[in-house]
Amino acid sequence: MLTSLQNPTVKQLRKLQQPKERKKQAVLLLEGTHLIEAACEVGYPLQVLCYTEDWQQRYPEIYKDAIAGAEQIELVSADVLKSIASTVTPDGVIATAPRRNVWEAISSAPSDDVSLGIMLETLQDPGNLGTIIRTAAAVGSDGLWLSSDSVDLGHPKVLRASAGQWFRQPMATIDIAEKAKELKEKGVQVVATTATADTDYWQLDLTKPTVFIMGNEGAGLSDELMKCASVSVKIPVMPAVESLNVAISTALLLYEAKRQRDR
Repeated sequence: MLTSLQNPTVKQLRKLQQPKERKKQAVLLLEGTHLIEAACEVGYPLQVLCYTEDWQQRYPEIYKDAIAGAEQIELVSADVLKSIASTVTPDGVIATAPRRNVWEAISSAPSDDVSLGIMLETLQDPGNLGTIIRTAAAVGSDGLWLSSDSVDLGHPKVLRASAGQWFRQPMATIDIAEKAKELKEKGVQVVATTATADTDYWQLDLTKPTVFIMGNEGAGLSDELMKCASVSVKIPVMPAVESLNVAISTALLLYEAKRQRDR
């Protein structure tokens, strides 16, 4: 059992709390049973798996799956695990995994043959992004495109907020303005959301191939992205309310599309 905070492996793992170190090592930091289980379910490879004895006893089946797919296995004390974790109350397991720009053999970049998708411009909050990924997977979205100036797709909070769906949802960080133009030329309905639109979102025909463009939490969509859209819609709110949270707004739009298609 690793009990020393000065152990080289422990010291290396503690560095991964810093975004620049995760980027430098090209790894993901997976924290918690749910994420480890989700990674194992799709066969996502693990590098270093750290777990406490208590966790091993509580989750014997997940433990077996996890050690089968891990390169290095370390039994650690609760104090060591806490020092590695970015969460306040870790539940007993943490792993590192290789980062992939395109999730090879697990989740590919979104296809241009899209029926329902989301584009996110300059999204900054990792919790919002993780929630959107989770919602997109729940409605069966074909893909999610993220602008390069948005929060890192591999941020630990994004992974946790996705509730394991990060491994299943096709995603890519790209120039979304160019992608929006490409999709529109191929006949996909590119829908921008703005408070100044004349059409409420439920009035639009969402049974046709559709991609929603969602903007920054504070500034909304840029003029460039607005020009790329086929149509604009609004989510009506009471006069005293400036706007809705972007994750909630995205959920409303995606589930309206699902409602129309399920009729």
